[in-house]
Amino acid sequence: MTDGRILGVDPGERRIGIALSDRAGIIASPHGVIDTKQHDFASRIRAICAENDVVLIVVGRPTSLSGYEGPAVDRAKRIAAQAHKATGLPIEFVDERFTTKQAERALLEGNVRRAERKKIIDKVAASLILQTYLDRPTRHTQ
Repeated sequence: MTDGRILGVDPGERRIGIALSDRAGIIASPHGVIDTKQHDFASRIRAICAENDVVLIVVGRPTSLSGYEGPAVDRAKRIAAQAHKATGLPIEFVDERFTTKQAERALLEGNVRRAERKKIIDKVAASLILQTYLDRPTRHTQ
């Protein structure tokens, strides 16, 4: 259980998906997408965290199946550092392998049109990342 909400981040190159937990820290829901070409990530994340009483930020870490940490992991670390600097909140990482594929599959099964899928896939992936964190058995024993 938490005293506030948890924010999930799907760190993309152009679009960063955002999800929020409920106050009990049980359910993740898609919240929005930050287009890094149009918005300053740090100021947007600061505002979202302040408006929603966020106490923790969870960032997806896209490690390859072999364990290789390439440019995508470096980007996730940079985004996490920016989020921490902007908010002062603690950061945790979650393995995000296949979350975008899972989000795409769920949207396809829901018959979401292609143009709409492109707009929302990042925030759906962020909710999957956050739900992975929320479902961790060890999180409830701390």
